[in-house]
Amino acid sequence: MTLALETTDLKVQLRLEELWFTVCDLSQLIPGRGVAALLPDGRQVALFRDRAGELYAIDNRDPFGGAAVLSRGLTGTHQGRSFVASPLLKQRFDLLNGECLDDETVRVATYEVRAAA
Repeated sequence: MTLALETTDLKVQLRLEELWFTVCDLSQLIPGRGVAALLPDGRQVALFRDRAGELYAIDNRDPFGGAAVLSRGLTGTHQGRSFVASPLLKQRFDLLNGECLDDETVRVATYEVRAAA
């Protein structure tokens, strides 16, 4: 069976300083999977959409391994906190605040994200 992609006019946008930057169509974010996007300044962001429709955006670079891979990590929840586990060494990062759930001295940047017409 082939599923049809959801269609929407909504765009995923990140707040970069005082402006909203359009990254992609909302329909490109599949719940439970990440997508990497390149920002105008050369940084990479990992975008996620959970099954409830909430959007998250964090830095794509894994601070432990140094590679831009967090968008390829597994998502889940732990004690009510949504996270992504790095595909490298499996450290978990809170999708709301970027804190590493396995080492609270480490965190990744987070971005304000929205769906807008």
